[in-house]
Amino acid sequence: MSGVHRGPLREGEWVRLVDNKGRKHNFALVAGKRFFSNKGHLEHDDLIGREEGFTLVSSAGGEYLVFRPLLSEFVVSMPRGAAVVYPKDAAQIVAQADIYPGARVVEAGVGSGALTCSLLRAVGPYGTVTSYERREEFADVARRNVHQFFSVPEGSEHPSWRLRLGDLAERLPADGEPADRVILDMLAPWECVDAVGDALVPGGIVCAYVATTTQLSRFVETVRAHGGFTEPQAWESLVRDWHVEGLAVRPGHKMVGHTAFLVTARRMAPGQKPPRRTRRPAPGAYGIDYLGPRPADVPSREDVVAEHEG
Repeated sequence: MSGVHRGPLREGEWVRLVDNKGRKHNFALVAGKRFFSNKGHLEHDDLIGREEGFTLVSSAGGEYLVFRPLLSEFVVSMPRGAAVVYPKDAAQIVAQADIYPGARVVEAGVGSGALTCSLLRAVGPYGTVTSYERREEFADVARRNVHQFFSVPEGSEHPSWRLRLGDLAERLPADGEPADRVILDMLAPWECVDAVGDALVPGGIVCAYVATTTQLSRFVETVRAHGGFTEPQAWESLVRDWHVEGLAVRPGHKMVGHTAFLVTARRMAPGQKPPRRTRRPAPGAYGIDYLGPRPADVPSREDVVAEHEG
């Protein structure tokens, strides 16, 4: 169940229509139905049964290019309950968190199912993705989207996916299942660090997806203070397209800028701690105004306050 479809277009499949101005339309094929736009209409029956990659002319003379949507195209146009993880970040997560065929991956929360689709593709038929979601309405949207993309028969479930309602910090320890990778896409991922540390196998990777610098700082410092992970690595990716037309080669007018920060760290073996950092923190980094978690080799806030007052 890869989400890849070959052969003629079939009823129930999604198609992606692109006009000559680059405007995109995505919809599921239904026999006997019509697609309407400002350029007239198209009959779904004229698409069903044809090999993708053709051009169709609407009743008002509009030309449309017809393909099945790629995963990166599907996730930005699918119905949403919560914000989606954009393709540029999903690709970074799959690569930098080293999601491999056969991996046991835990995800929280599931959002609208965009990242879940990428994770399920990466783990393959012999891996598992266990998604925890607090909100039932988000879980319902994600389930529909994942089933739509992978063409899961009605009444069935994706064989590699387990969707569980509840808080990861509570349910993961109770479930007691080991994980090779844990992906956290939630408001307060630092609340799950202890549970993630217990579930991850030695060498396993935790990856957090956070939107703001305050979330980034809180998560990184909590992972450091835990002591059972390697030094967290944080980054973001920016994507800029280019206009290429003869001698007119320049950056595009649009770009996908900041969407989120990504942080990864690896689990140490039980009882083992990473080497102490030789680089000293910047002056004031853990000063009197810093109220968050502190690494073990950094003076406590009480000591900093006493030194300041002394």
